[in-house]
Amino acid sequence: MYKDHMTLMHELRDYSSPKARLTRMIRSGEVIQIRRGLFLDGKVDSYSVKSLAAVIYGPSYISFEYALSYYGLIPERVNVVTSAVYNKNKNRAFHTPAGDFHYYYLPARVFPYGVVRAEENGESYLIATPEKALYDTLYKAKGISSESALDSYLFEDLRMERDSIIGMQKETFHLLTPLYRKKIFPIFLDWFDKAAGNA
Repeated sequence: MYKDHMTLMHELRDYSSPKARLTRMIRSGEVIQIRRGLFLDGKVDSYSVKSLAAVIYGPSYISFEYALSYYGLIPERVNVVTSAVYNKNKNRAFHTPAGDFHYYYLPARVFPYGVVRAEENGESYLIATPEKALYDTLYKAKGISSESALDSYLFEDLRMERDSIIGMQKETFHLLTPLYRKKIFPIFLDWFDKAAGNA
């Protein structure tokens, strides 16, 4: 379904000007240009934006608010596909005919943990587990240095449900906390341990 520029040039090699032919195909909608060097078949009306996210920019996996919404952990439907990347040192955003895709930098040491493979429309993609998606979201949150600020962020900003968080995997949080190396994570872990103990 996704084709790069080299593949299309090979397929169009019998035309006198493959580049001119590709330009006409883009104008007619026969081919959709997602970004430079990446194209979709315009005749296909069902494709996976989740698998497309990894092709647009990577290595990456779906996480943050999009994953939290996917798991039903936040009430809002998130239209922007949010993904985690590493070794980029810069957040990126791509606005494409297929939708909007945002990529947020994470340290390489946390990247491989808590990621699972899933499938949509016959295409595979990587997505964070609920615990990893929450931690990735907390990583990019600003100014949370106390339990009260954490409460405000989780329950007012994200509008998460307390029981949904308490139902998450304690072992995963304990594994991930030292890897992220930010003050917010020991605060969250203390909060979680107390909340889960009182549940």
